[in-house]
Amino acid sequence: MQEVLTAADAADTPRARVARLVMSTRFQRTVIGLILLNAVTLGLETSDAVMASWGGALHAIDAALLWTFTAELGLRIYAFRGRFFRDPWGIFDLVVVGIAWMPATGPLSVLRALRVLRVLRLVSVVPSMRNVVEAMLAALPGMGSIVLLMVLIFYVFAVMGAKLFGEDLPEQFGDLGSSLFTLFQLMAMDDFGNIVRQAMEKQPLAWLFFIPFSVVATFVVLNLFIGVIVESIQTLREERVSADAAVAQAASDAAASAAHADQVTLLQEIRALRAEVAALRSERAGG
Repeated sequence: MQEVLTAADAADTPRARVARLVMSTRFQRTVIGLILLNAVTLGLETSDAVMASWGGALHAIDAALLWTFTAELGLRIYAFRGRFFRDPWGIFDLVVVGIAWMPATGPLSVLRALRVLRVLRLVSVVPSMRNVVEAMLAALPGMGSIVLLMVLIFYVFAVMGAKLFGEDLPEQFGDLGSSLFTLFQLMAMDDFGNIVRQAMEKQPLAWLFFIPFSVVATFVVLNLFIGVIVESIQTLREERVSADAAVAQAASDAAASAAHADQVTLLQEIRALRAEVAALRSERAGG
């Protein structure tokens, strides 16, 4: 989580020292290392052989890491107070760690599998990954038209597929639902050759249906999604560069203004000194 240190944070107070600690590069790298260690231990817990030999040690490490992550969140909440809860990434970290503290016994045993969500904290800790996720979320509104276009394409081709191949391939195109599912398989290139060959055995010109659909759905529409996301990433990057440039310009203007004020003050003092020297000379001449 990127926090901006205010003047209060910059002061030499216990809260300011904690804020500087959690924002330090060494602290952030330590957190990343612990998250990666936790990912390794959670992966090892899926092996029965490893758990038979090292199960106790892995559970102890997992518990220690959970306490460490909780303490780290406590430090961040203490350092940034209300600003922590206004940051979506702070809330994300709080929820992920909080889930690990929920009892995982009885009907809630499924929550034990959710401990692996702690690995997702890498997204909130690593700035480059956080930027990609923010860009993807910012691109969601622009994807609405593409989603509607894809729904329309799927519906049209699904109805056509059910009419053309419903009798010959009832499992794949027997009704609208199965036809939609088969088209989704084709878009993902899952068993594409087998389905097309089965259709062409019944109707040799079936490729005239499948190839246009694959070109439109797989190469055109999906590339539109990629284009929107790439544009969002570029826009976000340009906004941040502009913001950094604005901050740098503001700092430069402030420095120039301060220098100008110092020059004006210096000129005023020089003029005052000249006036005093002239007064002393006139007094001495009169005497």
